[in-house]
Amino acid sequence: MPVTNDAATTHDAQTDDPNAPIGFDVDRVVPWLRERCEWVTPPLTWTKLTGGHSNFTYRVEDVNGEQFVMRRPPLGELLPSAHDMAREFKVMTALWPTPVPVPEPLAMCDDKTVTGAMFYAMRSIVGRSLYNADEVEELVPEGLRREHGFHFIDVLADLHAIEPDAVGLGDLGRPDAYVGRQLKRWKASWDASKTCERADIDRLHAYLLDRKPEQGPARVVHGDFGLHNCISNNEGRIAAVVDWEISTLGDSLADLAYAMNGWGKRDEASQRGMKPSLAPGYPTDIELLDRYAERTGVDLRDIDFYISFNHWKTACIIDGVLARYYHGQKSTEGVDIAGLELGRDEALENAITAADRFGYKPT
Repeated sequence: MPVTNDAATTHDAQTDDPNAPIGFDVDRVVPWLRERCEWVTPPLTWTKLTGGHSNFTYRVEDVNGEQFVMRRPPLGELLPSAHDMAREFKVMTALWPTPVPVPEPLAMCDDKTVTGAMFYAMRSIVGRSLYNADEVEELVPEGLRREHGFHFIDVLADLHAIEPDAVGLGDLGRPDAYVGRQLKRWKASWDASKTCERADIDRLHAYLLDRKPEQGPARVVHGDFGLHNCISNNEGRIAAVVDWEISTLGDSLADLAYAMNGWGKRDEASQRGMKPSLAPGYPTDIELLDRYAERTGVDLRDIDFYISFNHWKTACIIDGVLARYYHGQKSTEGVDIAGLELGRDEALENAITAADRFGYKPT
């Protein structure tokens, strides 16, 4: 529901006003913003954007109809590397002049005294994130979905073509041993909190460590590239890629395989949620891989390794989430625990299936 505020009214995250934009002290934020974006003219209308993420994100419209987006982390204590607004803003600023579509970055605030956390402003993009096939049916005409799918993979190829140093992102993360470090991290997580016994988690971990390909040149990896983190429009185009908070330097093929695992296959064991790409008209994952290889010239002979690795990692991540629910660290109200358990087991099965294609023989 839209909320209209002006700079003369105090709307704080701690206020009892049910219409206050959560996490933004408007009385302090608006003057800060106007110093950097002189065209912003109060009063402002704040509309909370939803999409399953814990960051507070609002579309803001001023009295002249100018629209932009304000984004900040959740309230409370956070892990140092979590919900990294500065990272998001830095990446978008670096990519803004490149072929990779991102929202125009407007202003970044690293002074937590303004509203309790770092936050930033970016231009609003016309379109929406797509989480399921029903949303595709509402936005993208069937005749444009094939083009939409190819543009999706072209954007990822364009991202991976960028040399990080050339755009000022050479210090975004450690450039080497990306997959090896991920295997170590998520195996430690599994060992620390596993909720069940799954021998193939251990066996696959050892096998993937032994078989991991040599990493090519480090590239910027989004880390969660999918239609849910793209703003798509009704012209069958990706208008912008968003949610860069876990982006880093790493192995572009791992980033590609993650996107393909999320793309979905029509013969998947489960169609829960009906992934966007399962709406009629989209290219298959194989067609997208061919398109990526044609566009980049990258050899994809080892792609099944990366597909297996990402499914294995997903199984570990989901089990970690389940552990927090089982131990009472998060409320289970409205949570599909059985669906999470099924998702973990399906991810492991998918990891095994992909590993079988390059010689995995569990004993």
